Amino acid sequence: MSDQPICSGEDGRESDDVPRWYVIQCKGGESFRAAEHLGNQAFEVFHPVLQVQKKRRTKLVWVDEPLFPYYVFIRLSTLASNWRPIRSTRGVLKLLTFGDGLPLPVSDELIVTLRNIASQGDEQAIHVYFRAGEKVEIMNGPFKNLQAVFERHKGEERAIVLLNMLHKTQRLEVPVAQLRREN
Repeated sequence: MSDQPICSGEDGRESDDVPRWYVIQCKGGESFRAAEHLGNQAFEVFHPVLQVQKKRRTKLVWVDEPLFPYYVFIRLSTLASNWRPIRSTRGVLKLLTFGDGLPLPVSDELIVTLRNIASQGDEQAIHVYFRAGEKVEIMNGPFKNLQAVFERHKGEERAIVLLNMLHKTQRLEVPVAQLRREN
């Protein structure tokens, strides 16, 4: 990605009527509702999500969670789009504005990057919960593709795994995001 600001134009505004991406702030926990209702009104909406593994009761389940919990992106034209229904859409709090009260467009490059991340699907899935003794595979780094045994979490983002190296079990600290369950 370039070092250009997220917004476009000298003052962040576009002079021509090319549709641009804007940010909508959603009510707490209602980004899915806002995205659905805006889509039902024929707006082009982008709501990036990640698949995250959560513990529900006694089972681990995969759930979709928003990448940005209180925000969705909407593509609008300054002249052709009807902006009025946005404010009264269920789940929407407001169109994000700055300083002068006018919304600033988000760069198309940022949206393309976020869409590329979202399209990677399972590769972006976050494995939050592992059980002690569970077999895992290390997906990145110098121990890539090696099998290990999960020992314990070390905070939210790190884990201790047991790796069999040189005929001895070694403890290794790795990012949880680099682990996946062995099939």
